[in-house]
Amino acid sequence: MSGLRVKERRLVFQRVTKTSQHCCVPLCANSSKYNSTISFHSFPVDGSVRAEWMVRVRREDFTPSKTSRVCSRHFQKGDFVNNPRKLRKFHSYDHLMAFWRLIEPATSRMIRVTSVAREASASVAEKTTANRSTKLLPIDELFLFLNYLSTGCTQRELGRRFNIHRTTASRIITTWANFLYCVLGAICIWMTPEAITANLPPEFKDYADTQVIVDCTELRCQTPSSLVLQSEVYSHYKSHCTFKAMIGMAPHGPLTFVSALYGGSISDRELFRLSGIIPLLSPDMAVMVDKGFRVENLVPGKLHRPAFRSNNNQMAAQDVLETQSIARLRVHVERLIRRVKENKLFDSLAHVVMLLRTYINLFVLVNMKEDILRNVCNQTVCGPHLLPYYSFFLLWK
Repeated sequence: MSGLRVKERRLVFQRVTKTSQHCCVPLCANSSKYNSTISFHSFPVDGSVRAEWMVRVRREDFTPSKTSRVCSRHFQKGDFVNNPRKLRKFHSYDHLMAFWRLIEPATSRMIRVTSVAREASASVAEKTTANRSTKLLPIDELFLFLNYLSTGCTQRELGRRFNIHRTTASRIITTWANFLYCVLGAICIWMTPEAITANLPPEFKDYADTQVIVDCTELRCQTPSSLVLQSEVYSHYKSHCTFKAMIGMAPHGPLTFVSALYGGSISDRELFRLSGIIPLLSPDMAVMVDKGFRVENLVPGKLHRPAFRSNNNQMAAQDVLETQSIARLRVHVERLIRRVKENKLFDSLAHVVMLLRTYINLFVLVNMKEDILRNVCNQTVCGPHLLPYYSFFLLWK
């Protein structure tokens, strides 16, 4: 009887596990269950390219389905093309170099992460020299860190690409994560009401007093070993351990507020209260939120929120139109959050310490991309978003 119970539990466990992917090429036994370094690719939608794939697979009477995959062992190195829109952190090369010129003076004060044994045996002069000299140039280290965020490559793969050791790549990632966390996290990205009004899109003419559009997002993390911590970070919405943050966006597109990370079990109302956005608001500022934000008594000004249906009655026509207009404008903050979550770093479960450092960097760097609302104003794309950086980095020179 006990053996039967064990067998039943195994069957239930097998049903809930994620199905592994297999290569459909004949005589190829590669599976994603046993090969974590191999990628599996579905058949393209384009008819001509799809037909070429079917010829190269060399299987008679074969019709690929949605689950058919070809492993990366059957491709050459030049066949892989990354989507540049998803991988790039900046709108153009000029914006990248402008950002580098702003942070370059501060790199001389960067505190590098070194091994414990080397730190204990080195003298003061050796520590100073080691803090300045590295195999890679600082701009190459920045590129390595941005590559790590966008592609989610392992440290071993980054070491192979940049011709350095895996531990060196790990220290560079940790060093730049801490450095950009301190530098970008200290920038005041909150915009004044005058700046909001000057760049207000015409779509917000009915909500001209809107100062910020607020929404929450959750980032998956590794499961803590402590049961108490698990109960604090477990999210019933995501059915996983997560960290939750609140994001604020100006009506014309740029990110203007990022809260600290909290446990995934926190409610939207409690997160709004603890985020620190309330002291920034004044009675003449309105906030646009989703239905989950029950913050009427916390906001000093007006609150733009979709209407609720009361007493199981049909929603009034005016409430329906207002809900549609607010949802049409509030969707842009979700697009901004999606830009951050497109980074391959979030495809896997992030370490808690690394997540606390990198998420601030990713959300602030999203202002360096092209505008969410391209046709909002006639100004240069991303031009106004660079002004807060310039005024701050003058203090570091």
